[in-house]
Amino acid sequence: MNFKIAIKLALKGIMGNKMRTFLTMLGIIIGVSAVIILVSVVQGTTESVTENIESMGTNLLSVMIRGRGAETYLTYDATLSLADKYGVAGVAPVASGNVTAKFDTKTMDVTLEGVDENYQTVRNYTVQSGRFIMPLDVEYRQKVILLGTEVVKELFGSQNPIDKNVQLNGLNFKVIGILEEKGSTMGGNNDEKILMPITTAQRFLKSAGIRQIYVQAESPELVNTVYAQVEKYLLNKFKNDEDAYRIFNQTEMLSTINEVTRNMALMLGGIAAISLLVGGIGIMNIMLITVTERTREIGIRKAIGARRRDILIQFLIESAVISGLGGIIGIIVGLAGNKVLNLLAGMNTKTTISIIILSLAFSLVVGMFFGIYPANKASKLKPVDALRYE
Repeated sequence: MNFKIAIKLALKGIMGNKMRTFLTMLGIIIGVSAVIILVSVVQGTTESVTENIESMGTNLLSVMIRGRGAETYLTYDATLSLADKYGVAGVAPVASGNVTAKFDTKTMDVTLEGVDENYQTVRNYTVQSGRFIMPLDVEYRQKVILLGTEVVKELFGSQNPIDKNVQLNGLNFKVIGILEEKGSTMGGNNDEKILMPITTAQRFLKSAGIRQIYVQAESPELVNTVYAQVEKYLLNKFKNDEDAYRIFNQTEMLSTINEVTRNMALMLGGIAAISLLVGGIGIMNIMLITVTERTREIGIRKAIGARRRDILIQFLIESAVISGLGGIIGIIVGLAGNKVLNLLAGMNTKTTISIIILSLAFSLVVGMFFGIYPANKASKLKPVDALRYE
């Protein structure tokens, strides 16, 4: 049988029962659009989380010191000795605390981090105006600070804060720079923080010790080597007490997140695919009705020479056309849904060509699969019985 003729007959049948065909396709439309939207949301979320983690710095280890007995921290000089370990590209110790920042009549509770010049490279921070902390600032305990973008908006509005004084818990500090916007990560909002020289922060916070360290490896291949060396150093420092510290491997964190989100995408895609199966059942139901309605037509076609294969192909093509059109409309609805989520809900969605092709292919397979039984039933009708059907 000519495929062009079969497709024309299928489209003629669809146009002859527009409402019934649309209701039949609805399950396919909902299923395909749901698959595209849900998987796009998961992929977009994964991309955002990955970018946020990578923005913290590449090849990064985060070390949290909990201490053992009287030793509850490392000294600043002790943390710097980690830079001599093989494969270490940089070390950025941090002394942190919470402070109240004030400018004129405006106040804001923020996180204060005492850092040195290595923090900029290790944590992948850039300055949009002014300058970063320099070794001289650390050496001479200069009372200078850098502000995150949210702090600037809250305290200064549209004013330029460079060279102005901000009070932190009542003491004046000079603003020397504004950090580039970083956004939020699992550790909190990176734009609601203030940086100052680590030696100044230790005196200001009345804390001589370091409980947080960022260690950057030279390459991804050396992360595990650096991890082992840092762990050996800390075990020796805290007399083999593994509870005295925690080391977080950013590479492992990314792998875990990617694995979790991949499984989530499969799970949500599978749930959405159930709608496609329901739509397939609807197609089979309608095709069975169509076979019943067109029994005499089938008898006439067989009587004038149509083979069983011709009838089978015709009805399979009709079910494929219905599911294919439903899949195409579902893709359009899914892409429109992603746009709406981006604009109204601010959600980051990422739609790939592969998921679009997979959704359309799955809808066609569902249509063909559930169209086999009605098509086979139609092809087995005997001409004499079909012609006598009322």
